[in-house]
Amino acid sequence: MTPGRRAGLSPRWRSRWVAAAAASGLMLSGYALVGATYGPSSPAPGPGAAGCQASQDKREMRGSWLTTVGNIDWPSEPGLSEEEQKDELHQRLDEAVELGLNTVFLHVRPTADAFYESDLEPWSRYLTGEQGGDPGYDPLEHAVEEAHARGLELHAWFNPYRVGMDSDIAELAEDHPVKEHPDWMIRHGGQGYLDPGNPEVQEWVTRVVMDVVERYDVDGVHFDDFFYPYPVEGAGEFDDDESWEEHGGDFEDRNDWRRDNVNDFVSGVHERIEETKPWVRFGISPFGIWRNAESDPAGSPTSGLESYEAQHADSRAWVREGMVDYIVPQLYWERGFDVAGYEELTDWWAEQVEDTDVDLYIGQGAYRVGDRGWTDEDALTRQLDYSSGNPQVDGDVYFSFTSLTEVAEDAYRHLADEYYQDPALPPLADGSRAGEPLVGAVDGVSAEVSDGHTTVEWEKVEDARFYAVYRLDTQEAELAGSGDPERYCDVLSADNLVGMTGGTSLEDPENTDEGPGSAYVVTALDDYRVEGAVSEVADPRG
Repeated sequence: MTPGRRAGLSPRWRSRWVAAAAASGLMLSGYALVGATYGPSSPAPGPGAAGCQASQDKREMRGSWLTTVGNIDWPSEPGLSEEEQKDELHQRLDEAVELGLNTVFLHVRPTADAFYESDLEPWSRYLTGEQGGDPGYDPLEHAVEEAHARGLELHAWFNPYRVGMDSDIAELAEDHPVKEHPDWMIRHGGQGYLDPGNPEVQEWVTRVVMDVVERYDVDGVHFDDFFYPYPVEGAGEFDDDESWEEHGGDFEDRNDWRRDNVNDFVSGVHERIEETKPWVRFGISPFGIWRNAESDPAGSPTSGLESYEAQHADSRAWVREGMVDYIVPQLYWERGFDVAGYEELTDWWAEQVEDTDVDLYIGQGAYRVGDRGWTDEDALTRQLDYSSGNPQVDGDVYFSFTSLTEVAEDAYRHLADEYYQDPALPPLADGSRAGEPLVGAVDGVSAEVSDGHTTVEWEKVEDARFYAVYRLDTQEAELAGSGDPERYCDVLSADNLVGMTGGTSLEDPENTDEGPGSAYVVTALDDYRVEGAVSEVADPRG
């Protein structure tokens, strides 16, 4: 958790998916539980801008899930034209900037299909209304370009195993992998799932993920909470008898084998990403409860469904063994909820990441605003009032995007006024190098006041991923111009950060005159999000 954040510096669910969530055991006592390549041995983060020691005091995850399954967040409905889809996407990304976010988690593989051009899996039905229907452009390619232009990170969000509901399965495209390999899928509780115990499935999904990592300039790879399926009342046991008999090996307990299947898959994906593009961060958003303390002394003081047993998701092992770069537990319960309290779970997850290299972000249930216990304007603020005081918590991710502009609009505005007054740079990638950044200083910086704002411009830096712009007062400008990192590092702070962009200009609407406070410096961020040397000072006064 950044010092700045601690100090306050800064619904459309389709009915069938709600029903499916309820049927899948996602409800607990009436509360929803939804939920140049460099080698992997790069040293830990070191000096950042012009030798300033890399720190998290201006870095924080502020993200939201942009959900495509069921057309929850985007596109608003299947069958829109290319231009209509792009217009809606641009609106979502503009809203992300206005909301003070710095990361969007785009759902690119909702049901073993694709929101990108793929030779492996068919186009998603949520684009055109028909699985396999070509939307006429590459949505992921366009989304990455547009997100980066706005200074937003984009993490590609995959559902590893879900194929869809029975009605979807009946209409699978001819080139869907299940059509060629029907033995890969197991039906359970009215839905189809790729079999996590089948080694061919693990290899296939890993290949799908790496196809995106290799071909698209994404900032991260993200998995949600669907591994083995949630329990479904009346559905019986998940029927993986064939895989168990063929691949169970020396395991005496099937549940241990299932957990090992998931762990092997998760760790394998992480290793492949590190080998290929170590600046691409890998994270998972598991169900909020690993195990209850009643089941395991290492568990949390809760009494709800356990992902360890129910989904065979050993999320604690992912953290303790470094299988992920970040973890986003879905803590979609309010403070004081006796079955699964937000405070108790925040503290428990914080203990798990302590002394590890895994970052902790809290999955916030924005969609729940308006429910019992979530009716006040400060419904979301109360959550951050607690978790922001924990030094292990490095940010938040909100489910889902549309909720922030609809049911949770007022609650989020209240939260943003309290916690997001200043912008925040994204967290550093775990593979960031010690020593010099991989980008140089920004040249040609100029600032001009006109039409009630200041426009800052600069020259493009080779290999820069983003640029950060800082507004300085007269004394700070003198420090920045000194060339001495020991003198000016403090001025490159969250207080002075205007924003981040992928372009070579940025407007500052808060600086409307040419008086004190109108000087600017710019830094370039490399692929690891490490800042390069500070630019020369640009002052509109000349």
